Amino acid sequence: MSIADTLLSFSLAPALLLLLLLGISLLESLALIGLLVPGVVLITALASIAGHQMVALPWLIGAAFTGAVLGDGLSYFLGYRHRDTVITRWPLSQHPEWINRGARFFERYGIYSVFIGRFVGPVRPIIPLIAGMMHMPSRTFLLANVASAALWAPAYVLPGFLLGHTWQQRLNLPTNVEMAVLMITASIVVLAIMFSWGRAQVGRHGRVYLAIARIARRIPAMRRPWLAMSRSGEVPLASLFLCILALTATSAWTLLILHHPEPLLIDLQAQRLFAWLNTDWLTTTSLLLAEAGDKAGIMAFVTPWAIWLLWVRRLDLLIHGALALGSIGALNALGKAVFARARPDTPDYLIGSFSYPSAHTSTWVVIGGMLAAFVASQLPRQRRVWAYWLAIATVIPMALSRLVIDVHWLSDLVGGALLGLVVCAMVQINWQRRYRAPLPSLPWVSLLLGSLLFVSLRVALFPPV
Repeated sequence: MSIADTLLSFSLAPALLLLLLLGISLLESLALIGLLVPGVVLITALASIAGHQMVALPWLIGAAFTGAVLGDGLSYFLGYRHRDTVITRWPLSQHPEWINRGARFFERYGIYSVFIGRFVGPVRPIIPLIAGMMHMPSRTFLLANVASAALWAPAYVLPGFLLGHTWQQRLNLPTNVEMAVLMITASIVVLAIMFSWGRAQVGRHGRVYLAIARIARRIPAMRRPWLAMSRSGEVPLASLFLCILALTATSAWTLLILHHPEPLLIDLQAQRLFAWLNTDWLTTTSLLLAEAGDKAGIMAFVTPWAIWLLWVRRLDLLIHGALALGSIGALNALGKAVFARARPDTPDYLIGSFSYPSAHTSTWVVIGGMLAAFVASQLPRQRRVWAYWLAIATVIPMALSRLVIDVHWLSDLVGGALLGLVVCAMVQINWQRRYRAPLPSLPWVSLLLGSLLFVSLRVALFPPV
């Protein structure tokens, strides 16, 4: 068994599950940090694992309750003791609207704000801090804290616990597919976090970016490269970090495939899972996505964007887009020729084509990533994350459809996605090497509708290639 499969087969001990649940519940309720931690997703996932391992429910609820009480208590203490300095520190110094929103909520609901606020997402981690800053009586706060946590803990834990407790028995899932489900879920969560919180931290106004900028100004050896990379107005830290991480991960994953050309354990688990999930409508949808994602479908999708770029005379952006698509096409062809990994199933139109990496996945990661960066550049900083999340939501069905029709292994999708991220990052770094004229107003809704029309015509009129 490979190292990757050994790690994936590792099972958390009940005590560790409880400790993790307590810690995440604390962070979810802790001032400010709760705005950055995807607590609902993590608590549901841990509760589901605990339910599947038959961990006692009272212990789970108790751990979540304890973490929630401690998190709100620490937030209250922080606001009570450091009310004059906390608003001058990161991240509140960059987001005063968080305090304003919490203060309005506190003024509206008074002593009930702590109880109500725990169940209101945007203000949940702020209200205990505001209560401390307003010197709310400690007894009143403690009562509201404990009472709300007593309701919050089971509300958050029970759905995941019931899912984990029943997903094998009631849903009749095939055996030994848990790790494939966890890997797919974890990959989606990591992408969402990386392109939301992570990208914000390495953006021009992010904490990591500002910290590195301060270091670069103090070290002569770093000052000149930093200034050289900032000719476009911003050092492309996000693209540089993405390139390093994706290139490292791609190399490691490809070495794993090179030493284990046979399907990995997670590949076989994913194959069983999607065979069990498969229905007529899901197969039909996946076949349509296969046509939409092939070479002809890609040309149809990008045609409206290419026409618009020619219309507004932005040949520089058109050339970079063509460079990205040409690069990923060449890398896909090279990878398939070098590794010659057999597909699970090879339909007639794919005879002679190999499995690793998944060209559908890698190409659509490049298209989605480039378009997301293109659209995000014209959006306010607070709304740019939606462009990346929309790209992720578009690429995931395209990738998973390859498992539904059984023409790829799950490890092919992982390799393809990582390869696509490498190309996205490298092209974006090249784009940001120098100052570019601002782009004209982007009619992205019209362009997306045009792409949808062209792809629909391609699917309706031409066979798969």
